[in-house]
Amino acid sequence: MKVNKESDMNLHEGDVILEKGRSATTCTRCLWPKSAKGTIDVPYNLSSSYRTSHINLFQSAMDEYEALTCIRCSSYIGRTGGTQSVGLNVAGCMYRGIIQHELNHALGFVHEHIRSDRDDYVTINFQYISPGFWGIFKKAVTNNLGLEYDYESVMHYDRFAFTNTRGQPTIVPKPDPNIPIGQRYGLSALDVSKINRLYQCDVCANLLNNNNGILTSANYPSAYPHNASCVWLIRTPSDQVSLTFSAFDIQSSPNCVSDYIKIYDGPTKRSPVLLDETCGTGLIPPIVGTTNQLLVEFSSDSSVAGVGFKASYNSVQCGGTFYTPNRSITSPGYPNFYRPNLRCTYTVTAPVGKRVYLTFDDFELENDYYCMYDVLWVHSGDIQYGPYCGPRKVLGITSTENTLSLIFKSDRLNESKGFKASYTFSK
Repeated sequence: MKVNKESDMNLHEGDVILEKGRSATTCTRCLWPKSAKGTIDVPYNLSSSYRTSHINLFQSAMDEYEALTCIRCSSYIGRTGGTQSVGLNVAGCMYRGIIQHELNHALGFVHEHIRSDRDDYVTINFQYISPGFWGIFKKAVTNNLGLEYDYESVMHYDRFAFTNTRGQPTIVPKPDPNIPIGQRYGLSALDVSKINRLYQCDVCANLLNNNNGILTSANYPSAYPHNASCVWLIRTPSDQVSLTFSAFDIQSSPNCVSDYIKIYDGPTKRSPVLLDETCGTGLIPPIVGTTNQLLVEFSSDSSVAGVGFKASYNSVQCGGTFYTPNRSITSPGYPNFYRPNLRCTYTVTAPVGKRVYLTFDDFELENDYYCMYDVLWVHSGDIQYGPYCGPRKVLGITSTENTLSLIFKSDRLNESKGFKASYTFSK
């Protein structure tokens, strides 16, 4: 709202470009057409004023649609024919949730707080809204798609939107006035469901955005279906995602060409691969992403099926899981000082039959003769190397099997710049 205040565009509700004589969400001809292959192809063209970092952010926001819906990718509501503009100011709008908010307008969605049944879920305090802005809160005739009101929608305004009295909310949820509203972290689970229902997307996609939870293959603990293609996007509110499998039984085949699970270190299939196509039985070591998002992909063919998998997720402050060769591992924030009160686990897994060779390029922790405060251990099977602390040279370490773990701990005082290590796989 603040960014668009000085705009000379004809903006409704602060960020919607109006076109005369057209309804918003009840206009079926305004939806983007579906292609023969069942996808909704939305071409786009970015202004030359955006830098590489902005373009990468746009790509990340759009990739999330591709992972969770049949949309294939800034704003009239819906498709107007020809080109349409989505105005995203470099100075104030470079956030994934804001980008997705505007893209949702282009796909045909209005703000959540003006949908036709909103009075059952929120109270609008017009006494704290200047009369000139009352129209922003006017209910619309909407197609609610048979889905409930979504306080967590990326399309919902925050509770103080357009207030004219400091500290007084304009939107109050009910019956619980303390329910959080107005997030801009990214699409909510219901946002995804609405897109897929509006465009009749035939996709198996799940968004898991709580602090912790469970995910399982379809029909678990019975056999999963044939010809399945599913994804789970895990997005914890903060920190890094940790994923732990408690059961794993996927049809085994050479190079896992039949059925497999694959895990990406980020929200889309463009993200780095943490765990490449994996099948068979036996538990997978715990997975820790570098951010608060992981994408889990599962695919099955038309032949024999297994029981599937069950995994739990939560968030951890730090750590990581490494399956790809020749990468670096650093303490949180390196080369800046790490934070106090950390406990981080980094697990490196080489292919079966190979070992991990670890070297340290830099090492500086809080100094103490007995390494009682900030400390690093390295584990391989039953062997423990360390403890290591202080400014010192740590010699190269070769694992005794195909897995090696680093455990880093800091106490509440006297942080330092930490460490940088590199590893390779060897026979």
